[in-house]
Amino acid sequence: MTILSTSNPPGETVPRLLLSAWVAPMDRPLIRDGGVVIRRGRIVAVGTGSILRRDHPAATVEDLGQSILLPGLVNAHAHLELSLLKPGEAPASFVEWVQDLMRRTAPELDPALFAREGVAEGLKQCARFGVTSVGDISRQCEATRPLLNAAAGARVVSYGEVLAMASRRNFLEPRLAAAADASQASERVRIGISPHAPYSVEAHGYRRCLEVARDHGLPLATHLAETPYEAEFLASHAGPFRELWRFLGAWDEDVPKFDGGPIRYANALGLLDFPALLAHVNYCDDDELALLARRQASVVYCPRTHAYFGHPPHRWREMLAAGINVALGTDSCASSPDLNLVDDLRLVHRLAPDVAAEEIWKLATLRAAVAIQMSGEIGSLTPGKRADLVAFPAQGTNPLQDILEIQILPLRVWTAEEIA
Repeated sequence: MTILSTSNPPGETVPRLLLSAWVAPMDRPLIRDGGVVIRRGRIVAVGTGSILRRDHPAATVEDLGQSILLPGLVNAHAHLELSLLKPGEAPASFVEWVQDLMRRTAPELDPALFAREGVAEGLKQCARFGVTSVGDISRQCEATRPLLNAAAGARVVSYGEVLAMASRRNFLEPRLAAAADASQASERVRIGISPHAPYSVEAHGYRRCLEVARDHGLPLATHLAETPYEAEFLASHAGPFRELWRFLGAWDEDVPKFDGGPIRYANALGLLDFPALLAHVNYCDDDELALLARRQASVVYCPRTHAYFGHPPHRWREMLAAGINVALGTDSCASSPDLNLVDDLRLVHRLAPDVAAEEIWKLATLRAAVAIQMSGEIGSLTPGKRADLVAFPAQGTNPLQDILEIQILPLRVWTAEEIA
């Protein structure tokens, strides 16, 4: 699948009109026999085809026939660097999986080259599967951001990953400086920060990341409540994560403790008062769910990765009902078969067949755009937003549900760049 540009050539002002049997704007109901008008990479108008033809008589028309046009899909949580990996058999534990991942991405493999090749493969998969925006966690952001700018394809919020705990706490400032480095910021690459997780970043590190994000207006993401072991580790430095630190040979006894679990920990640090992206949140009690509902953070559920590790059912429906913004992500190819976000949507549909198809698609469009702090630019077919679109075949009378029930790939994918 080749991602096409919807931008007009430099100096060109003639709009383009894409017609389709169905249009799914996501911020309003489906439109039958609809269309989208685009000029210079921005959406100008959305509506029924006949009215758009009348109102834009000079537009160049392309009829996509029996298809449905949607906003380009937004993968709110991925690790593009790991796209050359395969998940393999489900591990005995999450920590065992982490140790194996460390071995497979060991320094002697040239991590910068490994990351660049992984990103190149990840961008190819995005194009194939209709993903036009990604919230990408990047351990090697100095190596990957230039590639993201040079390669055609999805726009990316590049969350530079920060790990700094125990005897490795002195890594905080250099890793934070690399994560927040704005030299590669562009129309397609937005800079973000990702303090990795409560078992790899101390409280001071989280506060510094949050301070820099606030001061510079940067999005922030972290892995939170991904496993059942985090509360024990925070409270007593015991359990599987302590074993992981023994494996690393880098533990010391100066790591602060916290009694109350990772979600309350994030709240105590101020993360939940910021529109942070919380990846996973697989373990969440009623009081924690209510706490999240009173704050600003978004939760990103990764269905196929969640199933791979055998976690108990995710509470995404209850979160939505409580007013929490929930989005979908694929996570990495080390825990999911690929970056086909629609397959994650399909799994959600199988798990919750009573939820309207359009509401499921919002998890990878409108809500995902909110999660990566790009809702003003992407996530819906709204005049003024970027013309990032995807078209799927549509033969039936409920095309959004049909795509969730049959294995089909996009017909076309478009991204748009601003032309000065």
